[in-house]
Formats: sequence, C-alpha cells, structure tokens
Amino acid sequence: MKRSITLLLSCAALSGCMVGPNYVSPAPKAPAQQDLASGTSPSFVPAEPPADWWTLLDAPVLDRLVADALAANTDLRVAAANLREARASLSEARTARLPSTNISGNYTYSQQSGATLAPFGVTGAGPRLETYDVGIDASYQFDLFGKISRTIQASRADLEAVQATYDLTRVTVVAETIRAYADACTSGRQLGVARDTLRVQEETFDLTRRRVEGGRGTALDTSQASSLLEQTRADVPVLEAQRKSALFRLATLTGRPPAEYPAEVEACTTPPVARSAIPIGSGSSLLARRPDIRAAERRLAAATARVGVATADLYPNISFGAGIGTTATSVGNLFSGDSLRFSLGPLVSWSFPNIAAARARIRQAEAQADGALATFDGTWLTALRETETALTQYVAIGQRVATLRRARDAGREAARIARLRYQAGAEDFQIVLDAERSLAGSESLLAQAEGQFSDATVTLFLALGGGWQTPTAQPAATPAN
Repeated sequence: MKRSITLLLSCAALSGCMVGPNYVSPAPKAPAQQDLASGTSPSFVPAEPPADWWTLLDAPVLDRLVADALAANTDLRVAAANLREARASLSEARTARLPSTNISGNYTYSQQSGATLAPFGVTGAGPRLETYDVGIDASYQFDLFGKISRTIQASRADLEAVQATYDLTRVTVVAETIRAYADACTSGRQLGVARDTLRVQEETFDLTRRRVEGGRGTALDTSQASSLLEQTRADVPVLEAQRKSALFRLATLTGRPPAEYPAEVEACTTPPVARSAIPIGSGSSLLARRPDIRAAERRLAAATARVGVATADLYPNISFGAGIGTTATSVGNLFSGDSLRFSLGPLVSWSFPNIAAARARIRQAEAQADGALATFDGTWLTALRETETALTQYVAIGQRVATLRRARDAGREAARIARLRYQAGAEDFQIVLDAERSLAGSESLLAQAEGQFSDATVTLFLALGGGWQTPTAQPAATPAN
C-alpha cells in the first residue's frame, strides 16, 4: 500500500513513469551460440544460407514455380491479410496517445407532463418545447503510469510476431512447392525405371517363348517370366497416379486448379539436389534466422508488456476534458450569448482500495508471460533438434544413394552376363530371372533413395529457416579497362 502511494506521488512529480517489467530478450542467453554439431561433414560449409536457397538446386524451372507460389498461394494471402490486420491494431493502439473528440448535435420536440405542473397552479397539458443542441467535447488521458505505452509495446510486438508468422508461411510455401516438384520428378524417375524394367522383361519373355517353341526351354520358364513381367506392369499405374498427385499439389500451391498443373514438370525425371556443399551457418545465426523462433520471442515480448498494462490498473487513470456547445429553443438563438455552455476540468478514476481484481489480472499476465517464455525455449530447442536431425539425415541418405548406385551398376552387369550365358545355353533360365529381379529391385531402390535425398535437401533448408528474406542484389561488375 505504502509503495503504491509512493509510486503514485513519484510519477506525478516526474510527469509519468512505466510500471511493470521492462523486456529483455532471452535469445542471446540461449545455449545455441556455437556451431551445429552435425555440420562437420564435407557436404556442408559454414557460410550463411542464401535467401533464395532454391537456386542451389540448379533447376531453372523452380525459379518460376517459386515466384508463382509467392504471388498466388492462398495460405500466403491469408498470412498477408493477418499482417495487415496486425498493423491496423497497432495504429489503433497508438491513437490512445491522441486526444479524443466528439461532435454532437440533436433536436428534441417535447411536452412536459401537466401533472408535474399542477402544484404550481397550472392545469391541463404542459407546454411543448423545441430544443436545439450543438457541442464539441475533447478529452486527453495522461499516461502517468505507462498503460498506453505498454499497450503500444504489446501491439508492436504482436505485429512483429505476425510478421514472423508471415515469414514462416513464406518459407513453408517455398519448401512445399519445391517438394511437390521433387515428388513429381521422383515419380517420373520411378516410372521410367519401371518402364525400362518392363521393356527388358518383355524381351526376356519373348526370348523364353521362342526357346520353348524351338524345343530348348520349358513351360516353367515362360510362366516365371510372365509372372515377373506382370508384377512390374502392375507398378506402372500406381506410379502414374503418384506423379499426377504431385502435379495436382504443385498446381494448388501455385494458386491454380489441379488440372492446370505445369505441363513441363510432367516430363521431369531428375529430382533436384544441391550440386555443391550446402551453407548451413551456425547455431546463433539459426536463432536469428528461423521465423518460428522470432515469432515466439516476439510473443514473449508482447506478454511481458501486458504485465505492465495489468500493473497500471493498480493506479489511477487521470484525464483532462473540455467541452463547449450551445443549447437553445430555436435555431436563431443558437450561438447567442445566453445559449453558450462550456466545461473544463480533470477526471480521476481509481479502483482503490478494491484492487483484488487488478492483482488477479497481474497474476494472469505473469502466468501468460511465463508460458510464453517456456514456449520460446521449446521453440529454439525444437529448431536445433530439427536442424541437427536434418543434417544427419542429409548425410546418411546421400551415402545410401552412392551405395545403391554401385549396387545398381553391379546388378546391370550381372543381368547382362546372365542373359548372354542363357542365350548361349550355359545357364539355367532361373539365373536370368534372379539377375533381372535383382536389377529391378536395385533400380527401384535407387530411384526411391534419390527422391528421399531430394526431399532431405528440402527438409534441411526448411530447418535452416531461410527463404523469407529479400535476396540482396549483387553489385554490378566493373568493366575492365
């Protein structure tokens, strides 16, 4: 109690002060200021990821697809509308620093009750009157305890959090657009593998049938070749449907109906991957770059400012008001000397000594700030986990692709030798079937792994948090003399 009165007198003497805690960002103290533990592979370099990171994938068609998505994606349009709403909310909060004004005008036609005039000897109905009134009132609230300032701080932090959410939506839209493109290419690659395998198996089946007709084979050979052929043929429509699904998703991401997918992507059979070492930055730059971390930090700032808003309710609200107007019984008498009126003076409102509700609101605001701090800590921990996982997965899947390529090459050679030996009558047909089955499996696994590697590349860049920044224009080269 004594402290509240002392603060009240001090603020009055100093013409205003800010109650509540002053915000200090916890980001610099987060234990993530070192290099990423999984970033030591030769696949990575410590440079900062570029804003337009998808250019590292060396797929020119992606530039156009990403531009289309950023211009027309519906999720991004919703995020942009939310950003405009937050800006308007901040503008509304700032208006509390300005005087409020109200202009009024009214006309009243009335008749007084005769019953109220009877004690004065008047009988019958009372007189009828016309009343005209015009006035203007203004008031200004003194921000002695910082309630308005803290409200503006909270609104500004809310706006910055929404801006970070918009940036996160932008990053996600870019990543999902590239992922849909990569999925379409991967399905095209798998479809090509299935068709090539189907062609080879059709040739093998035809060879087996001719050998049976020539008396050098058995019906068992043709049945086995036919079974393997039909198994491969059954995969083709499924892969075609997967490619269509990715194309439909890509069209929707770029703001088009599913049927209007980009036709040139349908022919893609090479999923995009980075052709050089990937720049990953450091843990500290990750905290500054990831939009979800910035959004959580700004929400914490807003929650801290609202503790000050709630604390200000412990102290009186002081405003100053003034008004001037005119009231007359006829239009002609408006603005005459006798009809003028004015008012001038301060207004003080204070819920003292019943401040239990205000203190309850302070506890609520403090609990919300504690929750926002926990959310921030959880967000940067999750960001580090996602990034370390993405780095590890990128290296592991890259190694798997290299291994499967060697296995595929060995399988091709084995299948070639088996067919030649079978044609020469030196091998049983079962050896050919086993070799072709093994080659088909190797080709399919390699195609899947290449798609997974492309997906891991997108996941890594998504974890690194780039893509929301505006790319910095490179300076023009100076012509040589």
